Amino acid sequence: MKDVDGDSALDRATEDALALFADQRAGSRSRAGDRVPGGDAEAAVGRAGSGGAEPARDGRASFGYFPFDEIPVGGGVVDGGRPVGAARDARAARGPSVPAPAPAPAYDDFPFLDVGIAAAEDSRDGADEERARTMTADDAPRSSSWAAARAAAAEAAGVLPAEDRSLADALGHVLAESLVALTDLPSFDTSAMDGWAVAGPGPWKLPPPGEQDVLAGRPGARPLRDGRAVRIATGAPIPPGATAVLRSEHGEVTVKGELLASRHVSHGQDIRPRGGECRQGDELVPAGTLVTPALLGLAAAAGYDALTVVRRPRVDVLVLGDELLREGLPEGGLIRDALGPMLGPWLRALGAEPGEAVCLGDDAEALYGALAASTADVVVTTGGTASGPVDHVHPTLRRLGAELLVDGVAVRPGHPMLLAWLGPGRHGRPGRHVVGLPGNPLAAVAGLLTLAEPLLRALTGRAPGAPVRAVLTEAVSGHPVDTRLVPVEYEGVGRVRPMRFHGPAMLRGLAAADGMAVVPAGGAVRSAEVTVLGVP
Repeated sequence: MKDVDGDSALDRATEDALALFADQRAGSRSRAGDRVPGGDAEAAVGRAGSGGAEPARDGRASFGYFPFDEIPVGGGVVDGGRPVGAARDARAARGPSVPAPAPAPAYDDFPFLDVGIAAAEDSRDGADEERARTMTADDAPRSSSWAAARAAAAEAAGVLPAEDRSLADALGHVLAESLVALTDLPSFDTSAMDGWAVAGPGPWKLPPPGEQDVLAGRPGARPLRDGRAVRIATGAPIPPGATAVLRSEHGEVTVKGELLASRHVSHGQDIRPRGGECRQGDELVPAGTLVTPALLGLAAAAGYDALTVVRRPRVDVLVLGDELLREGLPEGGLIRDALGPMLGPWLRALGAEPGEAVCLGDDAEALYGALAASTADVVVTTGGTASGPVDHVHPTLRRLGAELLVDGVAVRPGHPMLLAWLGPGRHGRPGRHVVGLPGNPLAAVAGLLTLAEPLLRALTGRAPGAPVRAVLTEAVSGHPVDTRLVPVEYEGVGRVRPMRFHGPAMLRGLAAADGMAVVPAGGAVRSAEVTVLGVP
């Protein structure tokens, strides 16, 4: 497998930009300058260029974007937050004989605009430099915008069938039906404290010690008359006629067997009335809610032994690449497989039931056989989504007659991800979705968050939560036309710091991250607000 992710040091966008400058100087139009017809690119410009949020669809939360007009100097930030123009001016001022100082720390390995503008400095009229600054999605290779790709994944599937599961087996599933109270909660008037059930104003006369004590789980307490009291335990039913519960620490028994209160006792004090939490038939939790430990407790209290939940999607994981080792130290040009151990737990956290990862190598026939034979709801592949000599995913999907729903996404890392629908096959094979992830680990995670997460939400019927927004503590430079996903960690409430070690093949930054920041094309300045995607 030679899966070249678009986030490498000399990636496709950089080549296009450099080719643009060279071709324009030669008097020809660059291939990057050709306008690509079609709605995806224009829609991407309309959404991102306006600085607004993606319109909400079916009431679901949308994602916000940083306005381009707040990006300094042509939409790029490089060299640890210095504007591109300042970096160029500093080089000119130093002159060729002055050694360049060490650059400030930067959170970007590919300062595209800096490279492009430096190449254009010989241009007499500055047209090339202006072209780099105004580069839009129409200048990029045809692919879905990041927001459009997520929307397509969310719309690609319907909710899976429902099934009944015992409370012990329902954790992590999604409710297919609303949780409705089967009884009043509490189902009888209950003592909220240990103490005495009292009737009327005090002092109260008590029965002999040990007689008529009211305990939890023992119904049938005798009625109380005014001026009488009886010992009662927390959770025990309130005797008929009782008007309040006097806490143990607030009462004193005299030698004559009378109960005195050390403070005022109000009517109904420390009594949990029947139906105080809910009445029979009340909706407690709507359908589409994730079953949590707390929800299981509520369901049990409301009278449930089992819950009707959406079946969790079954996922097959196919790991491609002849260069991958499953154990031991990397050697001889081989590397350890990082995705096989990571994808299963990650998919499970997204609500799926993944099988054990299967390593296929770079074998086109093995990939064809595995995709054709799968009975899973979703098949996730890693690597092989580009166009190299051993990248077999696209040819295999064409061979199987699959429909490509998303073929490439304008996001870095992870540009060559894909989503396809493979219809029902022979011998009763069900239809299934195929999510093709790039082979680089961080790029694969970008694919999970972009395509797998909304697809699995759709299959389980779980609505997305409200977008999480946070302010950047450091500037983040961006790709000229693509969205970037950058690992970040929280620094206080509502503030995130970009992590180092964020290259497409790196997991070190992500392993210590709290989420992935969605950085729009052109980058984001310090204190810009960005959307943050959660990670398990």
